[in-house]
Amino acid sequence: MDIGEIIGEVAPPVSIPTRVLYTFWGYNQSGQTGRNGQEKLLRIPKQLPPELFGCPAGANSRWLDISCGREHTAAVASDGSLFTWGANEYGQLGDGTEVGRKHPKKVKQLQSEFVKFVSCGAFCTAAIAEPRENDGTLSTSRLWVWGQNQGSNLPRLFSGHFLLQRSCCGLIRGRPSSSLGYNEQGQLGRGVTCEGLQAPRVITAYAKFLDEAPELVKIMQVSCGEYHTAAVSDTGEVYTWGLGSMGQLGHVSLQSGDKELLPRRVVGLDGVSMKEVACGGVHTCALSLEGALYAWGGGQAGQLGLGPQSGFLFSVSNGSEMLLRNVPVLVIPTDVRLVACGHSHTLVYMREGRICGWGYNSYGQAANEKSSYAWYPSPVDWCVGQVRKLAAGGGHSAVLTDAFSLKELCEFQLADSVNLSNASKIQDVAFRMGSEALARLCERLREQLLDGDFTNGEEYIKKHNPQTLEQLSIVGSYYNSSYSIEKLKNSLYLLYFLRQNSSPVLSL
Repeated sequence: MDIGEIIGEVAPPVSIPTRVLYTFWGYNQSGQTGRNGQEKLLRIPKQLPPELFGCPAGANSRWLDISCGREHTAAVASDGSLFTWGANEYGQLGDGTEVGRKHPKKVKQLQSEFVKFVSCGAFCTAAIAEPRENDGTLSTSRLWVWGQNQGSNLPRLFSGHFLLQRSCCGLIRGRPSSSLGYNEQGQLGRGVTCEGLQAPRVITAYAKFLDEAPELVKIMQVSCGEYHTAAVSDTGEVYTWGLGSMGQLGHVSLQSGDKELLPRRVVGLDGVSMKEVACGGVHTCALSLEGALYAWGGGQAGQLGLGPQSGFLFSVSNGSEMLLRNVPVLVIPTDVRLVACGHSHTLVYMREGRICGWGYNSYGQAANEKSSYAWYPSPVDWCVGQVRKLAAGGGHSAVLTDAFSLKELCEFQLADSVNLSNASKIQDVAFRMGSEALARLCERLREQLLDGDFTNGEEYIKKHNPQTLEQLSIVGSYYNSSYSIEKLKNSLYLLYFLRQNSSPVLSL
């Protein structure tokens, strides 16, 4: 049976365009998920419709990059336009104001630039772009920064010319690599600490061995945490520098409060060739070429994925106990494709097509479970498609997904339209299509809504219907004695009951 027979439509063969979508979940107090409504959190991933970005409904939208800050988000469209939304108290949205916004809006200051990459710090943003009108000479990629400590709430061009490949908010990766920004904890890797905003400078020394002179290393990828930095060399070695008070540098010899002022090789990863690093607030992850994931640093919120106490060291900082690991530990042995670190949570994309997360989870940003902390890798039910990019912020998460086939395009459409009244039907279609992800999403939606996770219960019912709860209970008991007054206080449970029984008694 083909897709057309399953959904009841048969159309002539057509070429299938690629479609790319953003999907968000987690904390939404400042509108950082782009959902321009009253929802303060999204425990179930939601797609952002292309209309929010000025595209016609159903348009074949395409996207290049996405990044999440503490409470803001930035995304790059295929035409090089940069969109931002969310919190803006430090001007991190780049619109010249300090007023937050709950919907995506194009950064006008960069309309003359073709943005290639974007990276969000906690309260600042950086982008790499090229002028749209190029004279045909050598590439003129430039770095633009704005937000907290950047001296501007509009994109500001950082002086100097670089052949930039990637920005990680404070660190530029090029050949050779350069760093810029603040350096109170040695996070720029210059061998000293200093106050104030520092201009770009090439990092010239990498310490491979403690007893040998530092040398120049070719860096392929970088990531910045709150006060530390990690990088991967062309030989698969990992280097870290900056503040190491929570073990986030992975150097066992460091004591609490110590700093590493020069890039230093993480010897605990010797013999394992790495391809990617990701830094959270006080933790670090590294992904090997074989798909193994290693983690180290602070684990007080479960962001290492190793459990609440298993094998942790205790450190006393300002009279308090902390959980940490100061050497790399294997978390997932194989099949990891992508990794992203938020401030206190971690996300991975697995080879079989599932997203897993762990760490701080009060807003559902790390896992399906409702607990405040997800101590071990746990599934995240997301919309469908092939994941190209993961992004994790303070309390929200995002994924950039592609659809290359008719099946995936159908999954995109069905996932976006699922609700309580049609979840069972769409789940049945999903099973017949062989779409496990879509089926899981439908099941998860029903569980969440019937648990009343997104309801105001009694207050909602009183506002929308004059009948008393006792009368509703009588109606429910007439159909099924299991519908108690407690269940009917949940407005969504009530709606579900009425729809299932086609009752004309109420109309909410």
